[in-house]
Amino acid sequence: MRAGIVARLVIAAALVLPSACGFHLQGRAALPAEVKSPYVEAPDVQSDFVQSLRHALLTNGATLVPEKGKSSAVISILQDQMTRRVVSVSAANQPNQYEVTYTVRVTVTAGGKELLPAQEVTATRTYSFSEPLLLAKGHEEDVLREDMARDLADRVMRLLTQL
Repeated sequence: MRAGIVARLVIAAALVLPSACGFHLQGRAALPAEVKSPYVEAPDVQSDFVQSLRHALLTNGATLVPEKGKSSAVISILQDQMTRRVVSVSAANQPNQYEVTYTVRVTVTAGGKELLPAQEVTATRTYSFSEPLLLAKGHEEDVLREDMARDLADRVMRLLTQL
């Protein structure tokens, strides 16, 4: 009998303690009212970052508006660029390692007022390269790009929740 009460107290404490320390499940953040019905403006609406940002907005309770004039805010993607540079080469002057950098610049306006001035957010990853594994390494860069896009979208979402 006493063991059952102790077990219940331990379970209750385990459920209450994470919320007491400010723990929140990843993926859900309270968006301010100004950003609840945004329009996403981007030069390339099919880029990995824009798609990740749209998904993050929807996950956090936003309703994406298809027309700029009917939105509560406009999230403008000013820059959405990925660059790749050689970090090291072999003795045969073949690339051994690349560095991939994904950079986005975002601003948010609502009712002619700038809520978020242009913010540049960057993610960088490196990966090794091998000519015999060309197909696999090409796929690795695609996976890295998608991962960086999700990371950047999460960082932009944190900026939006602080408005």
